[in-house]
Amino acid sequence: MEILKILVLDDEERFREEISEYLQKRSYEIYLAEKPSVAFSILEANPIDIVILDIKLPEMNGLEVLKIIKSKHSEIEVIMISGHGDMNSVIESMRYGASDYFQKPFRLVEVNQAIQRTQKFIFLNRQLQQSKRTISILTEKLYQNLGSPMIGSSESILEVMDMMQRVASSDLTSVLITGESGTGKELVAHGIHLLSNRNNQVFHSVNCSAITDSLFESEFFGHKKGSYTGAFDDRPGWFEVASKGTLFLDEIGDMPLGQQAKLLRTLEDRKIRRVGSHQVIDVDVRVIAASNQNLEKMSDENKFRGDLYHRLSTFIIHLPPLRERSEDIPLLADHFLQSFASRLNKKNMSISEEAQLMLKKYSFPGNIRELRNIIERALILCDGEILHLQHFPTFRNSNHDGKNGMLRKEFDLEVSEKRIIEEALEASGYNKSKAASLLNITWQSLNRRMKKFDIEDTLNQP
Repeated sequence: MEILKILVLDDEERFREEISEYLQKRSYEIYLAEKPSVAFSILEANPIDIVILDIKLPEMNGLEVLKIIKSKHSEIEVIMISGHGDMNSVIESMRYGASDYFQKPFRLVEVNQAIQRTQKFIFLNRQLQQSKRTISILTEKLYQNLGSPMIGSSESILEVMDMMQRVASSDLTSVLITGESGTGKELVAHGIHLLSNRNNQVFHSVNCSAITDSLFESEFFGHKKGSYTGAFDDRPGWFEVASKGTLFLDEIGDMPLGQQAKLLRTLEDRKIRRVGSHQVIDVDVRVIAASNQNLEKMSDENKFRGDLYHRLSTFIIHLPPLRERSEDIPLLADHFLQSFASRLNKKNMSISEEAQLMLKKYSFPGNIRELRNIIERALILCDGEILHLQHFPTFRNSNHDGKNGMLRKEFDLEVSEKRIIEEALEASGYNKSKAASLLNITWQSLNRRMKKFDIEDTLNQP
């Protein structure tokens, strides 16, 4: 931490000299003033952190000085010195923004304790301001580039944003983003890219679960014309496409072991060779990977290469599920509401208190993606300006007990089964294979149930 700069304002010369000698031995930078006019001149000329201020002064009293300091230098913390038994002045000074106090006569150790308490407050406040600046910069960059800012004020999401800021400047550090489906892992990856020195270069996203063994080398490393049937032209691979930029490997846990070995070699050597070519190409790419699976556990079970896991997980950012940051739900819901309302040309839209309460109580197995879909669907169903419970099909089967305001669970087996299937589909991004896995049934069984309950195949995926 930087050396604290402390201004002592007291009209007693003996006190000023005594406290100055004591604090200088503790590596504080000390300024002294015997009257307010001198103190104001010092404050204008120097970046003071703390003012130790006596209540009884010439020219004006300490409370008036405190008000002036807080009006002109709100970032400066003030420790008041009061006479014995003058608690009314102490209480009033606290109302005007003083952070601490001690009484005359005092022991010098009490002065140092007050400074240390205030120093901790200054440090936490600066951290908060830095976090706010990070959030502001990150939100602006994501909104300008993607139209999707990171939203939230919960402690967990603020910590995620702080980690994004910290790792962004570490240009070659591999990052692994973990978290359930729908928590916004790609948004975090894109945010790291936008905060980094690579922000003017390509951000290329790859879904690792969709790459077949036969196409792996061609897709990642590129190929030469005629290197295999169908290779009609020279083509760069994803490592070349993302040159100088960022390569985002989503669902890395779904990559087969054979492909993992080839990827690991490239990450270690930072070199590639196109299929059908002998020329070695150096690649300068930052790799960010993401998975909704526990890669460390998969590594222990030999389902994921341990050496690749350690290579990718130099810096891990875990995204909490929405149910663990419920205080962010109203902010996110309002963002989606305003965004979709603008697209649908609906004005003055809001969410009823009853519906907001339901949103906060809901577990959101599909996380932010599910919340976004729920709000969009409700807006389409709503003909007025307020979204009520009836506009949320997800909640339609839950009855509201007006007597105690609690939710009664629906015990109709078919209704519950349909709702669970819909939730699994939303959680998997309407990928039927993944939804079937979540439900612990076969794909064919899921298909039969979807037809039985007339559940729409939103993405028409196999």
